[in-house]
Amino acid sequence: MIEICIYGRGGQGGVTLAELMALAAISEGKHAQSMPSFGPERRGAPVLAFLRVNERERIKVRSVITEPDVLVVLDPGLLRVGNVFSQLKDGGILVVNTKKSHEALKSELGVDRLATVDAMGIAKRILGLPIVNTAMIGALVKATGIVRLESLERQLAERFGKLAAKNHAAMVEAYNETVVS
Repeated sequence: MIEICIYGRGGQGGVTLAELMALAAISEGKHAQSMPSFGPERRGAPVLAFLRVNERERIKVRSVITEPDVLVVLDPGLLRVGNVFSQLKDGGILVVNTKKSHEALKSELGVDRLATVDAMGIAKRILGLPIVNTAMIGALVKATGIVRLESLERQLAERFGKLAAKNHAAMVEAYNETVVS
């Protein structure tokens, strides 16, 4: 089972990211669950979402994820709030939306496995909005391969309607631009 924590801010689409990934995994015949973790936050407040994907067995656990295999950070400012990536399992991968170079951020954070992409730049350019969730889906898929990009087409169409094509373009561009090492 792969366990993923998604850190973002209200309005960035972290909860939607988890839901879309879970639906894509289920469409591939896998077992998945997504759960948000937030209270009465306002736009811009920190938000945490959880995603579990298991290829073979039903997922019976319903608790928060405390040691994720993958940590997705939608807002790089959250890297400075405590040490969010310290809970990452040994051998886990950190996926970050950042303008910094991959090498600079890897050196700064001292992590073994890192995936980086300028999801904010992609979102602003393609969507015209600072909502990074679909771009970060592309980065997450590139970093982990837990679902195929094609499996997200239906979910994007159902969730975003007329805006699905732009969200799909943001996802694909981020997938192509994500650096993983």
